[in-house]
Amino acid sequence: MTAQNQFTTIGLILATGFLSGIVKAEAKKTYTKPPVAAFSSQMNDALLGSSKYEKPVWNLHDALKLPEWLFVSLEQRTRYETMDGQYKAGAKGGDQQIPLQTDVFMEARFKHFRLGGEFMDARQFGADSGSGVNNTHVDSIDLIQGYVAWADQNTLFSGLGTEIIAGRQSLNLGSRRLVARNVFRNTINSFDGLRFRVIDYDHWQFNAFVTMPVNRYPTSSADILDDQSQFDRPQGHTWFSGGFLEMTNIGWGINSEVYLYHLDEGDTPKNQTTNRRYFTPGLRFYSKPAKAAFDFSLESIGQFGTVRANTIISNGKNLSHTAWYQHLDMGYTFDMPWQPRFAVEYDYASGDKNPNDGKDQRFDTLYGARRFEYGPTGIYGAFARSNINTPAYRLGFSPLANVQTTLSHRFFWLAQSKDAWTTANLQDKTGNSGDFVGQQLDLSTRWDVNSSLNLETGWTHLFKGEFAKTAQNAPNGQDINYFYVQSQLRF
Repeated sequence: MTAQNQFTTIGLILATGFLSGIVKAEAKKTYTKPPVAAFSSQMNDALLGSSKYEKPVWNLHDALKLPEWLFVSLEQRTRYETMDGQYKAGAKGGDQQIPLQTDVFMEARFKHFRLGGEFMDARQFGADSGSGVNNTHVDSIDLIQGYVAWADQNTLFSGLGTEIIAGRQSLNLGSRRLVARNVFRNTINSFDGLRFRVIDYDHWQFNAFVTMPVNRYPTSSADILDDQSQFDRPQGHTWFSGGFLEMTNIGWGINSEVYLYHLDEGDTPKNQTTNRRYFTPGLRFYSKPAKAAFDFSLESIGQFGTVRANTIISNGKNLSHTAWYQHLDMGYTFDMPWQPRFAVEYDYASGDKNPNDGKDQRFDTLYGARRFEYGPTGIYGAFARSNINTPAYRLGFSPLANVQTTLSHRFFWLAQSKDAWTTANLQDKTGNSGDFVGQQLDLSTRWDVNSSLNLETGWTHLFKGEFAKTAQNAPNGQDINYFYVQSQLRF
């Protein structure tokens, strides 16, 4: 705790110094804020235009006097994170890490065609053999996007926009609960394949894709700590495909999404899987936050298919898989200084009722992100969208135009007491340890110094409940404090 207090004090001193130097700027256009992560490749939309995001004030294109058809960006994020206490089975002590994320994106644009490549170096310092470091923390010097694309904003004079992307790419769809380009996590999901997109402006948009998920290597903690480097490659014999339809303003300012994903996972000699073969249909209705108005989001997801009990091919048997997920939130934005928005939220992700009945009912979040709902990931990442029953409330406000603060308070129960707290690898098949995991406070503040420099800090406290304290192999009952501070440079 002493180290955390020191870092908090240093952060406050730096923030005070920076704030004292801020000069009031002239009124300017309001832009969507890009995440504090490598994101330049996502800031230009060939069909919708690029005015949604502000151009970095420090940028390589202007500095190097590059031609209009060539875009180059460099992004670098440095984070320090520390955790006091543990929640995972058999873990002891605290932990700390310095994740670094360096990203270079290049794209050549020739009328309707684009040729793009994105290289990322994601690595860490400070971890040891007890840290549980894995390939969500490290993916050193690799190609995360490499594609050729074609787009036409008025295909055959129909008024429809059409885009085709072939090659390695990241996917970011809908609420991001099932398919996401990771933001807080140090590494990013990639897929090799083909994506087709068509848009009827201000009415609807449809995405279809057929891809092979890309595995990040190396995968073992020992190899990662030994600084070994291997090229990422597609997960052989595994296909991820789907269709996603968005409809804008279907009535009363409500937008909707309907989608279907299919995952068909197979084995290779070097990569044995649980053979997940899932269909995942979903439906979402939502309205966007606005001053002096209520907003809401409702998403329901089903999941069915088969999954193997384990990765041992000779012993694993296929289980029938049926699971579901439900999300609901409702918020109100006050028309007053700081523009506070208060929201209540509820999530339910099914768990396995009976571990011995030959069926699997634990929801699988596929390639989704979770920081925006369940707190930081990194070395923390205490909760995932699986076997949870969790209400929450959230408050967001902006004390300055370029400063955003968010506070959330969330309570966690297991959806099924005999199933696992998946991220902790803790399970009591008797159910005698109860189902209350605990409650979590999460506070974060982001300061956009300008369009090229973002600063962010956060603190998360986990109050352990009965299950987290008494389940077999649970660490001691000590609550957990997690703290991080990070900077994002975008050129």
